[in-house]
Amino acid sequence: MSLSSDPITQFYNCLVLKDHKLIEDYIYVQSGKIIDPAKMFWEEKRIPDERIDCKGGIVSPGYIDVQINGAFGYDFSNDTDIIEEAVDNISKGLLLQGCTAYCPTTVSSRPEVYRKVVSHLGPREGSVKNGAAVLGAHIEGPFISPQKKGAHELATLRTAKNGLADFEECYGLENLRKYAAYVTMAPEVEGITDAISELIKVTGVKISSGHSNATTAKANEAFKQGANMITHLFNAMHPFHQRDPGIIGLLGAPGQRPFYGIICDGIHVHPHSVMIAYYAHPTGACLVTDAMSAQSLPEGYYKLGEMDVDVHGGHVYIKGTSTIAGSIATLAECVRNFIKFTGASKVEALENATLHPAQMLGIADRKGTLAHGADADILVLDDDLNVQRVFIAGIEATNNNVVFNKKLQ
Repeated sequence: MSLSSDPITQFYNCLVLKDHKLIEDYIYVQSGKIIDPAKMFWEEKRIPDERIDCKGGIVSPGYIDVQINGAFGYDFSNDTDIIEEAVDNISKGLLLQGCTAYCPTTVSSRPEVYRKVVSHLGPREGSVKNGAAVLGAHIEGPFISPQKKGAHELATLRTAKNGLADFEECYGLENLRKYAAYVTMAPEVEGITDAISELIKVTGVKISSGHSNATTAKANEAFKQGANMITHLFNAMHPFHQRDPGIIGLLGAPGQRPFYGIICDGIHVHPHSVMIAYYAHPTGACLVTDAMSAQSLPEGYYKLGEMDVDVHGGHVYIKGTSTIAGSIATLAECVRNFIKFTGASKVEALENATLHPAQMLGIADRKGTLAHGADADILVLDDDLNVQRVFIAGIEATNNNVVFNKKLQ
């Protein structure tokens, strides 16, 4: 007796990213999941209902962006009155770019903003109707260093001298529990490192070290308490020094090391720095865009949270300054740049945008992989890793069935 009567789709004539290799193989999809073909053939006595010719292309899991502030004219921190509209349109636009799952990111804000916005950034299934899956919010700040605030508004920053009570007052612990994937904090800010393990225990949220002037010793202490990620490596942190390399030094530690986000737009991080990180800790790299509202829009002036930013020549700066304020890159561009900057293999570059971010978030059983039982979020790429076709929950996403709006300023 058939386990399911739902149609089965076969992807063929392709190189499949599997077990850290690109191999000639097939992928079978049913009911939005990748299935074991042995069960289909031998237990269900079935053949595929549909066959998709990948024309010799590469089949990869869908890309996962764990740090994106906005896109298509929308900003998760600023568009508080139309936040559902922002999530809906960004999710759909990202899906068509090949990003099938993401963490909507908020910059340091006042408590009332978190109370209003975060509940709309919680986990949501991906589909051609919903767009890319939402994996939960990335709340970046406000427990960060004033010396390394970057494009974050100084007036919003705070300490955690009262431990969990300060997180409750700022975010609401229930908001973190239900809606957040991870939070970026600076380990050296008063009260943070002492509260990390308890915050993780109470809410289940992941912690990332970033926007920080922490020494290597303090960063390592935070890592031992459970901070398993570094937010946008090299940016807004203690610069590398031979006697105290700061957070960056964790990449050279013996034994287990944290994952790290890195922005490969060619602006935030010099290609040589990308290569240093890659050689130091290749299995920890998570490519992120740190994109803001101007992504995929014309040059001009936009918002990042409550800050005015200037977008020209591919660069994003706080208006009237030389402070970088996010990017306008797509994750597909970052994947290709990573190979260009480091000489890494296609497998390594792809896993930096699929497997590694899923591992960091603890969801590699269903995202970032083409293993049996995983969500059927699939990209078909050409040999240069340009996105040719996008599938989410096993259904192809196209301009015809995924329609979204851009909000021009």
